[in-house]
Amino acid sequence: MPESESVVVLGIDPGTAVTGYGIVRKDGRNPLTLVECGVIRTKPRDTLPQRLQEIHEGVSELIRRHKPRVLSIEDIFYARNVRTTVVLGHARGVILLAAAHAGMEIHEYPPSEIKKAVAGTGAATKLQVQFMVMRLLRLKSAPQPTDAADGVAAALAWALAPDLPKIEPMRRDYIIPTG
Repeated sequence: MPESESVVVLGIDPGTAVTGYGIVRKDGRNPLTLVECGVIRTKPRDTLPQRLQEIHEGVSELIRRHKPRVLSIEDIFYARNVRTTVVLGHARGVILLAAAHAGMEIHEYPPSEIKKAVAGTGAATKLQVQFMVMRLLRLKSAPQPTDAADGVAAALAWALAPDLPKIEPMRRDYIIPTG
């Protein structure tokens, strides 16, 4: 990214009950700026298709208002309950659809990579992620609720990636014993 270029990133922590989001602006070498963060809440009594429609409409509205170029979304994790994993996949699907319709660049990160990017460890707690989001963006308080902070963290994972030191993967030549 050229130093003078400004990029708006939409970070999403998907969920069918609560979808957290954060919008971060990256201006070349200038500090990152939090534009907006919050959650899209669906009604527990609504059917899954109704909830998915609300999520899609909410994300589409954020895209219309802020015109982000990049979507950084938490990748699916495998919950113990298969149904939970499948339903989360549906939520991610409507979010990815909204981003694809807008022609956005899409990046997916496992939860541990997002935590590592903002807190330095993939095993960071929600409280540690909130604290580091607050510090990285020079905020007076951490984004609330934690789902919103997780959405901001997803945006930061993309925004910080070019600045993180790269470690070349180790290459091992294995010798296969014969005989």
